[in-house]
Order: sequence, then C-alpha cells, then structure tokens
Amino acid sequence: MIASISPSSTPPPPPAQETTDLNAPEKISLFDLRAWSAGQLAAIERALSCWVASPDEAPAPAGLCDAMRYAVLDGGKRLRPLLVMAACAAVNGDAATALRPACAIELIHAYSLVHDDMPCMDNDVLRRGKPTVHVQYGEAQALLAGDALQALAFELLTPGDDSVDAPTQARLCRLLAQAAGYQGMAGGQAIDLASVGLPLTSAQLHEMHRLKTGALLQASVMMGAACGAASPTALAALRDYGAAIGLAFQVVDDILDVTADAATLGKTAGKDAAQDKPTFVSLMGLQASRAYAQQLHAQALASLRASGLENTQALQALADMLVNRQH
Repeated sequence: MIASISPSSTPPPPPAQETTDLNAPEKISLFDLRAWSAGQLAAIERALSCWVASPDEAPAPAGLCDAMRYAVLDGGKRLRPLLVMAACAAVNGDAATALRPACAIELIHAYSLVHDDMPCMDNDVLRRGKPTVHVQYGEAQALLAGDALQALAFELLTPGDDSVDAPTQARLCRLLAQAAGYQGMAGGQAIDLASVGLPLTSAQLHEMHRLKTGALLQASVMMGAACGAASPTALAALRDYGAAIGLAFQVVDDILDVTADAATLGKTAGKDAAQDKPTFVSLMGLQASRAYAQQLHAQALASLRASGLENTQALQALADMLVNRQH
C-alpha cells in the first residue's frame, strides 16, 4: 500500500547517473533508454516468436496457435519484459536466464488482456490498434487462447534442460503465480468488476489497483532480481520500487483514458467513464492525479537509491518513461 505518500509533496529531480549497458561493460555518460530497449526488445521479440509456436512448426487444434500469436506478437510496449531485464541487470544477473521470465510475464499479461476484453468482462473491440482477439477469432477461441498462453508462461519457466536451476525455477513460478492469481491480477479484476457504479474510498481504489495492475509490474522487477544475487536490503528496495511504479502506471493509465484519443492509445478511449468505473481521476481529479503520479515516480527513484545497487539506470529510465508516457 502506498498510502503513506502525501499528495501535496514535491518530488525531487532525478539524479544524474552514469550507466552500464546490460550487454556491454563500457560506461556511457547518459543512459540511452532507446538504444538499450532496442537491443532488449529485439531479443524478446525473437524469443516470443520462437516460443509461441507457429502453426507450421507445431500445429495446434483448430488454429489455436494463430489466435495465440495474434494476441502476443507485433504489439504492446513490452514494459514488463523490459522491467525483468532491467532488474536482472541491476543485480548483475544472467540475461539469458532472465529472457524466460521476461517472456513468461508478457504471456500472462497478454492472456489477461484477451480475457479482459471479452464481452463478459470489459467488452472491448480494440487493443493495440487492432481488433481484439474475440472480435478476430470468436469468443470461444479467445478464451482458449488466453488459457493456453497462461499455461505456456509456466512452461517457459520450467525448461527441461539444465539452463535454469531448479531453485530458480521454483522462485520464478511462485512469483508469477502469486502475481497473476487471486492475490494479484485476477483478484484485482474481480474487485474491478464488482465495483462498477460504486463509490470507492481511496484505500479501496489503491487496493484494487495494487492487485490488478501493480502486482504483475512488481513481479516483473522481482523476477528479474531472482535471476541474480542481491542483499535483503536491495530486494526490499526493489520491491518498493515495483510497488511505486505499479501504482504510478495505473494512475497514468487513468489520466490517459480521459486525455488521449483511441488512435493514440491503441485501445478505446474514455471507456472507464462510459462504464462508470472508479478511477484515480474520478476520485482525485485530473491535476491531483498528475501530481500523484509524479510523487510515486519520486518514491520509485528514492527506492532505487536506497537499494545500494550500482546498475539501476535502466530501472530509473523505465520509471521516467512510464510516468511521462503519452499512450
């Protein structure tokens, strides 16, 4: 819970830092998120394309692979995989090991979007600038595609070879299961559906989004950290960082829902208000929500400084991008 943050406090400016690229030892004067992300995203996209099997390579019944690949490939910011890779870098972990949880958490995110967009949930027709999976393939196929993506996520975390040791596999599976299940994303979605048209207190709204959105973002950070070694103090600080950015992401999402258009968002704009859903904007107002996002951003950066870790520049840059994004 982030209830201790005062909405009236002013965030400090982010500190100037040097950084080290995840895949190169040389230092550069300013961290280049675009360049770093390009390298990470190329590896993530190749892995996703390989692991979400094409129908030609591993046919699934009745074209199921087509719907799965449609849900995952060629779209999305890949924020969660990038957080995994950035946290792995922060603890000097193994990038090859981290690629599996990076892709696994994206599969869980993709499955959740497929199910959330269905008529029994949010009933949305646009996602990532294209028709939602149930519009493209039908409701039954969309439901099965989401189920299959969830199962595949855990398959990726438990390779049959010796590339990931058994204790690490167990830690990764537990982190992902807790973040995706009733104690995390699914529980938050249940609260969301039950809250339509109802006034929520600030504490209730925070709890809903801590589960629905924040849990998976925080898990991204902790799964990346599980691919290396860090002190209990560093892990606690990374957990706090993940909690702050998880909530900040939702605050910004609520802001964009009322300030951006569908073409910019790649999904239906204004749907929260249309569905009478409680949001940070409806509770706090637009300007207060913007200020709150900046305060959460400041807390995230403070947590990185408290971690004592040297290579947190990618995590800092992702926090900057997350809070200042326009879509």
